[in-house]
Amino acid sequence: MPLLFEEIDSQESSLGEISLRRRRIPAFGDRDIYEVKLGEEFLMSSMFVDAEEALSTLGLAQVQGENLSVVVGGLGLGYTAVAALEDERISELLVVDALETVISWHQKELVPLGKILNADKRNRYVLGSFFDLATDPSTGFDPSSAGKKFDAILLDIDHSPTEYLNPSNAGFYTTENLARMAEQLKPNGVFAMWSQNPPEDNFIELLKTVFESVDSHLVSFDNPFQGGQSTNSVYVCVKR
Repeated sequence: MPLLFEEIDSQESSLGEISLRRRRIPAFGDRDIYEVKLGEEFLMSSMFVDAEEALSTLGLAQVQGENLSVVVGGLGLGYTAVAALEDERISELLVVDALETVISWHQKELVPLGKILNADKRNRYVLGSFFDLATDPSTGFDPSSAGKKFDAILLDIDHSPTEYLNPSNAGFYTTENLARMAEQLKPNGVFAMWSQNPPEDNFIELLKTVFESVDSHLVSFDNPFQGGQSTNSVYVCVKR
């Protein structure tokens, strides 16, 4: 009989102890549920991935052209990256994560989507702080090509524009630093970002100081723990 709970890995990181767990809930059948915790805080679960996938589909739907170069900020359990690779126009995908442990889980295929990402030659992992790379356009996201520009940047790291995984991330959400990130987008390039909260008017106004157009989308998904639906949001911005 399969174990109902297993801690697959636990490592110290710059943000504290991060752990990967797998569980089964009998009421949901023979389904492995993968979870990531940072300390005592749940960061993500394979139970709820609709909005992470929508980050890719909604963002890339606004991108024009072929042979796209795309950055994903935040690897997580890999759902945003895998959804992006389903777009056949993508020629390369850089997945940036500050935690070597999280990248290692995928490289070692301890999480289900690691096998998909590792098998796709368009995918490349980049170990580094998304926020540091985003705000240094002279270096940029690609360690092998300084100053490279991209067709889209998809971000899923902080809980929301006002709730941060790391307090130091707060400095990114300014006109100055968003503009530095936008320098790394090609003309008409797209920046899209996930949030666990409904769209925030103040953040939309901030995005409008940098981007030509800004849209927000509410993404609904079933939440059996609450006996109904929950929502996340995705912001989609197009560069001037």
